[in-house]
Parts: sequence; structure tokens; C-alpha cells
Amino acid sequence: MEILNLTTNLSLKRTLESGNEVQLQAVREIIAQVRSNGDEAVRTYTEKWDGIKLSSNRVTEAEMAQAVNAMDAQIMQDLKEAATNITKYHEQQKRQGFTLPLEDGSWLAQKVQPLQAVGLYVPGGSAAYPSSVLMNVIPALVAGVERIVIATPCGEDGKLPDAVLVAASILGISEIYKMGGAQAIAALAYGTETISPVDKITGPGNIFVALAKKEVFGEVAIDMIAGPSEIAIMADDSAFADEIAADLLSQAEHDALACAILVTTSERLAKEVAAEIEQQLQQLPRQSIARQSIENYGRIYIAKSMSEAVTAINQLAPEHLEIVTKNAEAVSEQIKNAGAIFIGRYSSEPVGDYFAGTNHVLPTNSTARFASGLNVDDFLKKTSVVYYSEKTWQENAPKIARLARLEGLEGHARAVESRGWDKDGK
Repeated sequence: MEILNLTTNLSLKRTLESGNEVQLQAVREIIAQVRSNGDEAVRTYTEKWDGIKLSSNRVTEAEMAQAVNAMDAQIMQDLKEAATNITKYHEQQKRQGFTLPLEDGSWLAQKVQPLQAVGLYVPGGSAAYPSSVLMNVIPALVAGVERIVIATPCGEDGKLPDAVLVAASILGISEIYKMGGAQAIAALAYGTETISPVDKITGPGNIFVALAKKEVFGEVAIDMIAGPSEIAIMADDSAFADEIAADLLSQAEHDALACAILVTTSERLAKEVAAEIEQQLQQLPRQSIARQSIENYGRIYIAKSMSEAVTAINQLAPEHLEIVTKNAEAVSEQIKNAGAIFIGRYSSEPVGDYFAGTNHVLPTNSTARFASGLNVDDFLKKTSVVYYSEKTWQENAPKIARLARLEGLEGHARAVESRGWDKDGK
């Protein structure tokens, strides 16, 4: 792993989600076909891309029951406990509307309501991600969404992983479809003969999923365009090299495009971590993927001071940030830009991925400068409400009319002034 002196030109940006013209045209064609041919198009693309011929995409009650019965009791308990932790954390994010009383019986209000239907995309195919089910579904449940739909690609046997179905079952979700890629996003956005459209689509996926979400945005809402995973670690000479290396590899194993960066004030630690990375890579089951990530996007930077390290991290705005230093809590107060912050030796990033309760759907590619991780607010909408009494209208109508005419909108002014006389002749 390359060791460099810290500079001000650090970047996490990778171009995966922009795609290329061939991929974009393919996604647009898939979306057009699903809009025109519905279920038939979804099945055709599922057979073409996944090699699976399905008579129906929907998961049956029997499949759900079989998965639950087959699940190891301890894993079942672990998933339930994780779900409890995630629910507790997200319940703290709930917000209420408000009413602002005015004089003379008038009032203003903000009405907070859940979205009616959301589609949650869970990556799949060769891997199982029950944690993605928990992280996407639970904020929607806490928000009060009435209809929650899961779309996830099946394996070569035409089945979904038991763990994914069990996670959905724990949360009471039964509308699940075996479909992935751009065709799944199109089906959720526009509907088919058997799938009603949703109001918002959340969840990460590959380049075709990312491009499809971009294409349907506006017809439906989306959460974000999530790029490959990232981890940045700030560490000083109090950190242990084997632990830091393991944490860097925990994200590198996700994807060849994943990014793992260490910023440290300790030259000794930098050298030891580089050696540990190579040693641990040789023992990692996903060595090929992790090695590509480390070679292409892995870096160790030596900072002159912790202040310089903080400045660099705020510039990077990483998806995940671990702070493994003396006075780590105090250092964390200086961080302005990060999707999620993990403080101290025992707060390794996978703690948040699976169990602590925070959400692991987070902004990537430095978008943590302005974006937040998935949360309850993503499944709510706010509606403003106005009630003016006659007396309040009389007091303010001339002011409103003047402001309307200031903008050259005479119709607005006349709409306000049209009130004020008794149309019943009383």
C-alpha cells in the first residue's frame, strides 16, 4: 500500500456512477421496454441478464415460511437484535408537525406525513445482504409508510437468500420481487400489470441500477446515487497496525472500486499498516477484489499534525470515518464532513454496518459535504397549511397585493383583492 506525504489534493471521486454512453443507452432501452411491456419485459431481462426464467417474480408465502424454518436460531436472534437496535436509533429521528397561532384566529401549520409507497432495492445475485433489508426498511416503517416493496435479484437457482427473506419477515414485509438491475428500478417507478408503482426508490446497486435511478428521478424520488464504498481512518501512534489494516480491508473487499485511506501522524504506524495489509490480504477470501481496491484506490498519508489530518478529512468528506487517536472524541468534534463517524478503537466500521443501530446507507464520492445518510426524513413529506381569518386578510391584503404588483403579477394582486365584499348581499 503506497505511503505518501499528505497533500491538499486528496480525492475520493471515482466515475463509476456517471457510466458510459453504451451503458446509459442500454438502461434507457430497458426502461422503455418495461414501460411498454411491463411484466413480460421484466421477465425477459431477468432471463437475459441473470440466466433465470421465472413464471412469476413475486416471492410466495411458502418461500418466506421455508426460509424462516431453515434459519439458524442464533442468526435469527442476531437479526432480531440488530433490528431492535436500528429501530431504537431511528425512532429518535421522528418529527411532528407544528401549528403556529396568529392573531384573530388565523394560523399556519406544517403537516408531516409519510410517503404512501416506497420501493427498496437490495443488491443480490451472488451475495446476500440482509443488513440492507434492515437499513432500508426500518426507517420507512418508523416513518409510517403504508406500502413497502423490496426488489432484489435472485441466484442462479431462482431463489433468494434465506437471510434476506428472514430479515424481511422479521419486519413484516411480504411484497418482495425477484428482479434486479435497471428493469427492477423501471418496474418500481412505472409499475407493471402486477406491480403497482411507488413514490420513492432507495437502496444501492451496480452501475445499471445507479443509472436507472438517475433516469427515473422526477417521476419518483430517489435517496442518492451511491458509489463504491469508502473508508478513511485517522490514527496516531496509539493505534494498533493490525486493527487498522483489518478495518481498511473491511471496505476494500466490497468492490474493486472501493477506496481505503489512512491518514496518520505516525510514520511508524504507516509502515506497519502497509506491511499488515499485505499479510492480511493473503488470508482474505475476497483477496482478488480487495487487492484491486488497495492497489488502485488505497493510500496511506502521513500528516505533519492532527490539525492537518482533520483538514484533509474534511476535504475528503468520506462515507465512513474512523478516528483511532488519543482524545478521539475531542478530535471528532472538528469533523464537518463525513457520512458516519466511528470513534475509538472499539467502534470499528462494521459495528455500524450491522448492529449498532445507525444506518449504513451513506453518501459517497465526497457528497457528505452536503448529503446525509438514509434516515426517517427520507420517507416523510412536509406540507404547509395556511388558514387566514377575514380580519387577518383585511389587515394584510394591501401588503400582499403591493408585493404581487412589485413582481408584475397583476393576477395575483387581483386574486387577493377579489375578497372583501359581501357576495350574498347581506
